[in-house]
Amino acid sequence: MLDIVRLRVLVAVARKGSLTAAARELHYSQPSVSHHLARLEAETGAKLIQRAGRGIRLTEAGRLLADRAAEIITRLDATAEELAAHVGLKSGRVRLAAFPSALGTFIPKAAKHLAVDHPGLRLHLTETEPPEALRLLRGGRVDVAVIFRYDDTAPEDAGIHMVHLFDDPSYLIGHTPPGSVAEHARSSWIAGCDRCRSHLLDVCDKAGFAPRISFTSDDIVAVQALVAAGMGLTMLPGLALEAHRNPDIEIAEVPGSTRHVYAAVYGEPPHPPATDALLAALRAGLSARREKPPAASSRGR
Repeated sequence: MLDIVRLRVLVAVARKGSLTAAARELHYSQPSVSHHLARLEAETGAKLIQRAGRGIRLTEAGRLLADRAAEIITRLDATAEELAAHVGLKSGRVRLAAFPSALGTFIPKAAKHLAVDHPGLRLHLTETEPPEALRLLRGGRVDVAVIFRYDDTAPEDAGIHMVHLFDDPSYLIGHTPPGSVAEHARSSWIAGCDRCRSHLLDVCDKAGFAPRISFTSDDIVAVQALVAAGMGLTMLPGLALEAHRNPDIEIAEVPGSTRHVYAAVYGEPPHPPATDALLAALRAGLSARREKPPAASSRGR
């Protein structure tokens, strides 16, 4: 059976890229790190590292084992935290990944509820987009992933349970009252990166045109500032407007353009107590939020 301590050493070497750095991270001596690696090679019967000049690099077998070991260690650590959480949730941690506008709106409120209800439970937050958040969840590196989908009929991933939180409409944003999407086939548009603009492209395609994208930014503050300056139109979800609202923009809801926000957890209920506590805190954090932004800007007030 593979020794978990030696697997931790291999993972540290893979992450840090050198024996010295791994030893410093683990608070071991360098000879101790070398000894653990030699014993691991003896246990596996495989060459795991090789010299490369003054440094080292992992062999193909070493990379494979390090990747699998990282998953195993993450799961073991998570299990230890879950067991600790069973003792009245007086200790332990719970890990959450979420997209930026969620972290800028209801998640801080959820974190406050969690801290009040379970002061011994540590919350770790990671900002990332839904695809990466789900990868972190599958790999056991987070306990809950707050994600969104525009298609609520999309099949769930095997092993992942989706808890619906709320629906978030999209808004067309202009310097003056923007009307409908179809009115702006000849207008300039401000869009997110190639990965993030797909929904805008879909909406414009349904309106019968391809948008002429003049500026690209994923920063909702910069995007709204460009719109306010008359540089083009954009489309943002309501949660983004809740996180930041430029006073010099006008908005109009886009019919039939809603994203569905979920808390994704691994496995069917019952969930670990810490996960359930976080889900309850997310619902509490949402209870006081404004569901829709005001229909007109505050310009001139």
